[in-house]
Amino acid sequence: MNTEFFIASKLSFNRDNKPVKVMTRIAVFSVALSIAVMITATSVLSGFKIQLKEKISGFNSHLRIANLDSNYSFDTPPIRNDYGFYGAIAAMPGVRHVQQYAYKGGIIRANGDIQGVVLKGVGTDFDWSFFRQYIVDGDIFSVNDSTTTDNVIISESLSALLKLKTGDSFEMYFVQEPVRVRRFTVTGLYNTYFEEMDKTFVICDIRHIRRLNRWDDSQVSGMEIMLHDPGEMDKAWKQIDNIAGYLTFDDGSRLEVTTLRSAFPEIFNWLAILDMNVLIILIIMIVVAGFNMISGLLIMLLEKISMIGILKSMGMTDSGIRRIFLYRSSAIVLRGLAYGNILGLSLCILQYCFGLVRLNPESYFFSAAPVNINPLTVIVLNVCSFIFIILSQIIPTMIISRISPDKTIRKVQ
Repeated sequence: MNTEFFIASKLSFNRDNKPVKVMTRIAVFSVALSIAVMITATSVLSGFKIQLKEKISGFNSHLRIANLDSNYSFDTPPIRNDYGFYGAIAAMPGVRHVQQYAYKGGIIRANGDIQGVVLKGVGTDFDWSFFRQYIVDGDIFSVNDSTTTDNVIISESLSALLKLKTGDSFEMYFVQEPVRVRRFTVTGLYNTYFEEMDKTFVICDIRHIRRLNRWDDSQVSGMEIMLHDPGEMDKAWKQIDNIAGYLTFDDGSRLEVTTLRSAFPEIFNWLAILDMNVLIILIIMIVVAGFNMISGLLIMLLEKISMIGILKSMGMTDSGIRRIFLYRSSAIVLRGLAYGNILGLSLCILQYCFGLVRLNPESYFFSAAPVNINPLTVIVLNVCSFIFIILSQIIPTMIISRISPDKTIRKVQ
């Protein structure tokens, strides 16, 4: 057996010295609290980022192909939905779904109130999975190839503003020459808690927008592309841009491929700032745990000065004695990490299952703090914390080289 490890294991069972016992508990608690905070902070931030991006992409998709002259306007020049390269894009490994859409700005008039909104037209290829999970009343409507439906879904916040409920009808005005009016019926209410989007979009049959804009059945505002992994957005953009980006057609129109990040740079910049805040929290937690461990090890060293002197007199080197206390510190750190993982993961699981921490949806876009536990992140946090804390323990062990065997042994006698 390794001599240093054997001596360190014996030290770990010595619980007679109360100061050392107290400092050991403080060190374990400090490490446990630090790793628990780090796991909770990273899990909440990850959940917040993932679900916020999911909500934005649910309204706008990860990538979009539209007319180059669109300029992010809701009244856009059309493109065609029958370009041959759509099939190649849909077959790409990272692409989950491709669907057509059309936008038209208008004004809703209902119960004496008016509200400006954007009518988003969807076709038979529309993926309803996003809106289906946020339906709070009624249901989604179906779109088919034979008839045009007057059914729409609107947000719960929009229904409150206009005093509309499921089954009610309303008129929508479109400012053009001449001004046109359409009557729609509410079949469902959704609530994503993303107020900016919820108050903006009304989902309808795409044929309404084609008729209002005098488009034929092959014309749309653009094509939306959903990915399996939103983290591959930039990579997918390069591939799709090589296929469709800036193509010029006989009528002079050109295409442009844009990402969700380019459409909402302010939100992604804000999320980047949150990343920096969490990084600062992680650094502070690791440093605090390291300092507490340094304090605990110093007390242990001072309490074991006589033992250090005896070991030196028996021929053990400074590096060997240093390894004894580093082994002891490792045991304390591992115990703290174990307790901290149990605490942090338990809190995250409870939050994920029961939503114990509630939020104001108007400020945070969620009714409860979102959580996403990434096993790789948890492993990295544990490994990095262990390495940093153990490396920090080298500082107090430097006192070992200053301890004189003859003086310590004489004091014991």
